[in-house]
Amino acid sequence: MKRIASIQDISCLGRCSLTVALPVISAMGVECAIVPTAVLSAHTAFPGFVSRDLTDQLPAIAAHWQQQRVHFDALYTGYIASVPQVQQVLDFFDAVKSPDTLLIVDPAMADHGKLYAGFGDDFPAAMARVVARADVALPNITEACLLTGTPYREDVDEGFARTLLQRVAALGVKRVVLTGVSFAPDRLGAMGYDSRTGTYFTAQGRRVPASFHGTGDIFAATVTGGLMRGMTLERASALAVEFVLACIDATARDPHAGWYGVEFEKALPLLCRRVQEQAKSE
Repeated sequence: MKRIASIQDISCLGRCSLTVALPVISAMGVECAIVPTAVLSAHTAFPGFVSRDLTDQLPAIAAHWQQQRVHFDALYTGYIASVPQVQQVLDFFDAVKSPDTLLIVDPAMADHGKLYAGFGDDFPAAMARVVARADVALPNITEACLLTGTPYREDVDEGFARTLLQRVAALGVKRVVLTGVSFAPDRLGAMGYDSRTGTYFTAQGRRVPASFHGTGDIFAATVTGGLMRGMTLERASALAVEFVLACIDATARDPHAGWYGVEFEKALPLLCRRVQEQAKSE
């Protein structure tokens, strides 16, 4: 069984970050160790949330894992709590990463044209240092713009998407998947780029006229699990688009669903079936 470590926050309420990554990746048949970067009472869309930064714990966790000689097939980062924590995450990479460890970075810091609550204007430059180390980066459009100093646009055509992908790759990333991309009114999904080959791909699904918190985290966790199960990045991205859509559909059908995230639990059987189908085709 493949083993990964997910480095991001725990939001005690709200389906996002580690409370999504751990069950999704585990359901895909991949061991998921966790490295909490912060503990939040609820995710940052909740007014009045409280947070405890865990930067000072990262070196101790890394040192203990080194002593245990634990090997990780991938390190997957999400929400990083502060600028000072960025260096600790980079040091964590150096301490724990093996030559064959895949680095997957979801630069979870912004959406809809603005940074998440609690981040200052200096944070994108700090996050760019983490992205530069990645083998695979998974930004949304806002994050890609902030990482590269590109003015944010709501209307993203294929040409602009390619420009963003190339600019993120220029930070040093081998492969980039840009999420929240739409090239037709009724379609929404992602577009990928491999800087080593200069090739692109798209993974699109049906557009749903609603927006939900945490779907980017679900996408990133599914891509990570897919890569660990031997899928290509294109196939893992297509699965992630399908699974996110299934999560949204399940939530939209429930009149009592909470506003703070999608009911991904109801769509896990679909995800498990797709992983089993992949295993049978190998």
